[in-house]
Amino acid sequence: MPLPKAELHLHIEGTLEPELAFALAERNAVRLPYADAEDLRKAYLFSDLQSFLDLYYGLMAVLRTAEDFTELADAYLARAAAQGVRHAEIFFDPQAHTARDVPIGTVVEGLAHALDRGEERHGVSTQLIMCFLRDQPAESAMATLDAAKPYLHHISGVGLDSAEVGHPPAKFREVYAAAESLGLRKVAHAGEEGPPAYIAEALDVLGVERIDHGLRAMEDPDLVDRLVRRQIPLTLCPLSNVRLRAVDTLEDHPLRAMMDAGLLVTVNSDDPAYFGGYVGDTFHAVREALSLSHDQLRTLARNSFQAAFLDHDEPRRERYLAEVESYTFD
Repeated sequence: MPLPKAELHLHIEGTLEPELAFALAERNAVRLPYADAEDLRKAYLFSDLQSFLDLYYGLMAVLRTAEDFTELADAYLARAAAQGVRHAEIFFDPQAHTARDVPIGTVVEGLAHALDRGEERHGVSTQLIMCFLRDQPAESAMATLDAAKPYLHHISGVGLDSAEVGHPPAKFREVYAAAESLGLRKVAHAGEEGPPAYIAEALDVLGVERIDHGLRAMEDPDLVDRLVRRQIPLTLCPLSNVRLRAVDTLEDHPLRAMMDAGLLVTVNSDDPAYFGGYVGDTFHAVREALSLSHDQLRTLARNSFQAAFLDHDEPRRERYLAEVESYTFD
């Protein structure tokens, strides 16, 4: 039985395995520029974030119907449950779909059909977080937020993703203020490739409650002190960081140093179909690479539930935390 955990940094489009991509391509009469699933998998060698994004957005062409999004989400939940995930807060990128003339309602309702039955079918509770593409105009993000209003009963929060450098968080000040007025929780990618100043800006200007990635926080001791004092969660993605060349090897990853500094860090898979493993695989990989103890693994699992947006259901959070404390390592 795997260590119970929450996953808080997971892009549902990034769970599109090559085999499912080809099945959906056939169903929707979409031609992929690859011979087969194995040929596609060979393309998963990235030089940086942008080289990944080019493939990531291109492959979304196979996602056309609500059924496609339901199948995608259900496949993720099955894999996540098998790796010990008890709660998942899942990102999706509506602008990447509406730009292809796939209505936002098709996306949300397709995902919700799988997520609403996720606990019954897989034992995984879920929340859905709508991300804005930061390399698109803020006006596009605001229009997306407006278009999502009929579906907000399915959406818990907003996030900010895609190419970071040159697109500071402040660009989306008004969008985040509007999201807050609608009662949505707020997170943002910051400090993956962008500087530590982007992390501070996401906190100060956007008012986010969690930082997605936050890898470069360690370059600014004052920022680290602030994050520690306020116990602001960082949703780290170590396998992603290696695949996208943010760090050279897992052995070089600052995860352990960040834990030692007192930061509230969590471990997540980001885009597992592209980066070599789901969250349980990631836990195993960092345990081996960084020689993490059972107590440190338990801390990471505990952090994941403490950082989750479960304020509305504290008994559920306490139940999950109790599972972590009672877990026996093999």
